[in-house]
Amino acid sequence: MFRFLFNYSPTVFSKGQFVLLGSWPPWMLAAVVVGAAGFLAWMTRRRRREAAANLTGVRLAAIWLLQTALASLVLVLLWQPALLVATLKPQQNIVAVVVDDSRSMAIQENGATRREQAVRVLNSGLLEALRQKFQVRLHRLGERLERIDKPDQLSASARATRIGANLKQVAAEAAGLPIGAVVLLSDGADNTGGIDLETLAEIRRQRIPVHTVGFGRERFARDVEISDVQVAARALADSRLSAQATLRQRGYAGTQARLTLREGGKVLATRQITLKADGVEQSEPLVFDAGPAGAKNLELRIETLPGEENANNNAVSRLVNVEAAKPRVLYMEGEPRWEFKFIRRALDEERNLQLASILRTTQNKIYRQGIDSAKELEEGFPSKVEDLFGFQGIVLGSVEAGYFTAAQLELIRQFVDRRGGGLLLLAGRAALAEGGWARSPLADLLPVTLPDRKGTFRREPANAELTAAGRESLICRLEENPERNAERWKKLPYLANYQDIGPPKPGAVVLAEFLPTSKSRFPLLVTQNYGRGRTAVFATAGSWRWQMLQDVSDRTHEMFWRQLLRWLADSPGRLASSTPRPVLTDETRVQLQAQVRDRTYLPMPDARVQARITGPEGLAETAELTPDPRAPGAYSAEWAAQKPGSYMAEIVATRGNEEVGRDVLMFRREDGVAENFRAEQNRELLQKLSSETGGQYYRPGDWKKLGEEIAYSEAGITVREAKELWNMPAVFMLALALRGAEWLLRRKWGAV
Repeated sequence: MFRFLFNYSPTVFSKGQFVLLGSWPPWMLAAVVVGAAGFLAWMTRRRRREAAANLTGVRLAAIWLLQTALASLVLVLLWQPALLVATLKPQQNIVAVVVDDSRSMAIQENGATRREQAVRVLNSGLLEALRQKFQVRLHRLGERLERIDKPDQLSASARATRIGANLKQVAAEAAGLPIGAVVLLSDGADNTGGIDLETLAEIRRQRIPVHTVGFGRERFARDVEISDVQVAARALADSRLSAQATLRQRGYAGTQARLTLREGGKVLATRQITLKADGVEQSEPLVFDAGPAGAKNLELRIETLPGEENANNNAVSRLVNVEAAKPRVLYMEGEPRWEFKFIRRALDEERNLQLASILRTTQNKIYRQGIDSAKELEEGFPSKVEDLFGFQGIVLGSVEAGYFTAAQLELIRQFVDRRGGGLLLLAGRAALAEGGWARSPLADLLPVTLPDRKGTFRREPANAELTAAGRESLICRLEENPERNAERWKKLPYLANYQDIGPPKPGAVVLAEFLPTSKSRFPLLVTQNYGRGRTAVFATAGSWRWQMLQDVSDRTHEMFWRQLLRWLADSPGRLASSTPRPVLTDETRVQLQAQVRDRTYLPMPDARVQARITGPEGLAETAELTPDPRAPGAYSAEWAAQKPGSYMAEIVATRGNEEVGRDVLMFRREDGVAENFRAEQNRELLQKLSSETGGQYYRPGDWKKLGEEIAYSEAGITVREAKELWNMPAVFMLALALRGAEWLLRRKWGAV
């Protein structure tokens, strides 16, 4: 219909430049139009006296406007309007036809695979239509771009779809070849997360329009997909971890499904879930035990449901490095009390955490436990960086801020901020606000704003209750099921005392609250990140009752304190390595990163950092990590994992003859996985690619339009064509409509 009315396709109007081909200048057209409008206005005013009595001024103005519009239209046509558009010169330009040959193109829909549908479009006349006007180069797209001679060579077997990288290669070829346009036949299921701005900018710079033809359904009717799994890349042995699965589904809203986490053939955790509304992402946690030290290759799977169209996207693998490290926590207590005794007892059987404690028995005497040598902590709380920074966490009990020197308080600040350690303050008659911590230099480290007054510590009963954040937190997880866990907290014996710690700060997380019998609820356990470290406040000194007033076999008290102190001691060493993607799905390049610090945990920019990598089939290589000039102490390297399997990289940092530190990093390469996920047609990506480059998006049935419109391009070797507009049916219809509207109004108003 558009072409019938306007003679040309919408592409001509979107890419064409409006011009006037007449020999008279445009300013003369404007002058004539103004003159015609004035003449018609004078004629209308002159005839006003002769007009019918019911033809008022407003009605005369309407007639004048219609007459002026018709006169202007006729005058514009006399100036010969046209569209100037660039077109590719026949047989002197190359059109690159790029066909997606990845495994997602093997998905069968409506009795044929996407590959078969693409081949059918090419052989039905598209290639022939293009070859009549241009030189055609046929490519297959997958992990890389390859030239092919005919569509029958497509196999839909490529392990990944990298549209951006392949189009960048086409753009690079355009620098020496007259490539006039690109035709991309694909389902848009790109495995790299989209097309980066650099690639789009390069294509736009060369003015190459990318026309896309989309294949495949935009959504499956019945499918469940795990889109992501978040789990810690490393953990202490025997610790509890949470795997957070993100999934979405269509066709199974309200259906029960089972999530299962396995290591090899061993089931670590399982959970029954209810699927939410179609297309809505939902997040489901699974809590499991990390087990002994070693590399853990975990698979999280959701059971295949009846009628599922793609069962290959129901499982995701992740790698966790369970370390045999034994972090140390320093516990400073200002007076003998039950809480101190039972916290130490809770850690007696903890194999992967060491608690060193200082108990002030009198004003000038201390009692040490859990020390490594007779001289350690001999002078009390450390006052040197090398002594304090050897710990990963600090717990301060009922001890006033004035007990510490200004240097020690500053050292505690640097311990959290610079070293990345954890700081926990407990309630007590000489703790928190009672101990003057509200006015201490460490007040801004705390996750709460302490009240600046006395009388905040009360020996009254109070019950504990989890918040919404506490139900999901591993610190407070006593039961695997969040609902049962919340109920168990409500049934715990009441706390013998509590302390008013003030309101939480912005950014702090309240995990638990206490409910005194006569007052409203108050924060009990509050956490917050600070600098590179973390801080927390536990507003009671009465958690020991959870041990004394329950069955001897109950492990609530031990479990809570072990989980809290493990969280507290999760602190990096002098060398901390990482990789953004520990599992490479159909990729080879892995980014190795390291942060290196000196003995005082200041960035070390002059270290030598090497990665000693071992992998499948006895592979052993060394990669050098180079410093980042923009981030002192940061080092990185890119390395290619040539074969699928698990890899271990031992990162070692040295300066001169001194070894600064070492760390172990694990990653895994998996092939044939990426194409299983997000296998629906990504029409949004294809449309954006076309619109950003000046192309058009087409459905497979519209390939004839593509063959006609592809010539309109500013890339390659072009000529300018003028498309005249005077003979469009729309112009005649507009003139007829204007004249007819005037006649109808005159007839209606009795002025014919």
